[in-house]
Amino acid sequence: MNMFCTICPRDCGVDRKLNCGFCLESDAVRISKVMFHKYEEPIISGTRKGCGAIFFTGCNMRCAFCQNYPISRGGKGRKISVKHLVWIFKRLERAGACNINLVTPTHFTEQIISALKIYKPKIPVVWNSCGYEKAETIARLSGLVDVFLVDLKYYDDKLAKTYSLAPNYFYFASHAIKKMREIVPEDIIENGLMKKGIIIRHLVLPTHTADSLHCLDFIASEIGKDTIVSIMSQYEPRYDAVNFPEINRKITPLEYKRVVNHALELNMMNCYTQDLSSADSKYTPKFFADN
Repeated sequence: MNMFCTICPRDCGVDRKLNCGFCLESDAVRISKVMFHKYEEPIISGTRKGCGAIFFTGCNMRCAFCQNYPISRGGKGRKISVKHLVWIFKRLERAGACNINLVTPTHFTEQIISALKIYKPKIPVVWNSCGYEKAETIARLSGLVDVFLVDLKYYDDKLAKTYSLAPNYFYFASHAIKKMREIVPEDIIENGLMKKGIIIRHLVLPTHTADSLHCLDFIASEIGKDTIVSIMSQYEPRYDAVNFPEINRKITPLEYKRVVNHALELNMMNCYTQDLSSADSKYTPKFFADN
């Protein structure tokens, strides 16, 4: 591992053996929840127990509306070793998880790679990330990660900086997604479960549907109209969203319809949509330090 952390676009340059990076984490893996999760996309969660989700503490973004803020910024979690992470992989696999779902893993990329080199589960490994990643970091996951479940949050850099303190978000996310598609060029779905491939998530924000349309335009033209896209209506004004009046509300049916209709106009037929009732905190896991 490099002494000075440059794993993500932040390029903190922090020695995480001694200090925490922008992600608020040292080089010791911390997790806040291990669970069977049934509320991902159907081809990720399956129809039985669900996916084996591992929620990592910390994050390299600062989303004002983060639904997981107790762990992304609140510090809930406990330290584990790489060997313990391997043990969790095996435990979830034995217990019947349909995949290993690594949630917000980017800032622990080095440690996760080490764990997957010790033991690569026989079930798919899912990289569930915010998209604010370097393409060269993603390239190192080739052969280790089977499914990329990735956000494309913003097209407009001004929005990314305002709401997530993430300069050049679209530049990095777009290149990272292209690298993901290169690593897994084909979507393979068997018995209703994704074995390999990419799902791109986009959360529709109130007031900013024009940005959503630009994100869909990029996916259709650069990644492909057959790309599996999850158009999410579950936005809630959590955490610091109260400080931004234009996003301090849920989205309207008309806003969501505008985005979905644009996907149809682009002939993007592999899209997941959500009922507006999905904007409910009951779908967010309860995070504790004692997993």
